[in-house]
Amino acid sequence: MADEDDVRRIALSLDDVEEIPSDGFDFRVAGKGFVWSYPDREGGRRVIRTDVAVLYVGDEAEKQALLLGEPDLFFTTAGYDGFPLVMLRLPKVGVRRLRVLITDAWHMRQGR
Repeated sequence: MADEDDVRRIALSLDDVEEIPSDGFDFRVAGKGFVWSYPDREGGRRVIRTDVAVLYVGDEAEKQALLLGEPDLFFTTAGYDGFPLVMLRLPKVGVRRLRVLITDAWHMRQGR
């Protein structure tokens, strides 16, 4: 199963990616975020969760397909309503699938 080191390795293997300094991980291409660690709230304070990745998915239809099709892997919260983003539980996804998800997000954010 995947972890933050896998996210970092995959994201940095892609062209023109920059890692933004963070308590977790935060990757951008063409100045746009495509995968980063999940900023959660615990006891009223912000906590960076590196076991959950936030992924750009392009549009609401793709978001809903992932959420409804694989609720054990993907989730969202009210703070992400209206944004084409899903949260991915890293311990529940294989590295091959993670590579596909990150690469897809990277492609969509490149603006090509």
